[in-house]
Amino acid sequence: MPETISIYRSLWDQMTQFVIAGHIATTTEIYKEMCHVPHSFGDCIQSNLDALVMDVGEGEWDFLAYIKHYSRMAKAYEGHLSEYTHMSAKDTICLNDMTVIALAKALDLPVVSEESSAGNSPLKRRIPDICLAEGVTHLYFNEFLEKV
Repeated sequence: MPETISIYRSLWDQMTQFVIAGHIATTTEIYKEMCHVPHSFGDCIQSNLDALVMDVGEGEWDFLAYIKHYSRMAKAYEGHLSEYTHMSAKDTICLNDMTVIALAKALDLPVVSEESSAGNSPLKRRIPDICLAEGVTHLYFNEFLEKV
């Protein structure tokens, strides 16, 4: 993604404006992962915590719905969560990933990730699989760009 920053400068300038304007929402857990993005876009992420992160108990959003969705989903998918199955987080969904799906469900927004489905695995679930099961739109980054 950001390794293309010098090639697609206008794209990354637009993404930076989305962040600054507060058009992208995330949880604290996912924000910490996003802080590893390099270059100027990563700098933008790090300097716009307040515009990105939806904190429970702060701001004008339905954080009670978020808590309800997260709690229900953590129980419903417990048998697939890396924290409980001892599978690697790259193989199956983890609780941090569940936070962003619950946030998207509470805000009625899509989830944007580059994660692929776990397919028909009886044990594994990934972000697109949980999004599908929860009625949350999942978009790959390029699909997101086509919609903005």
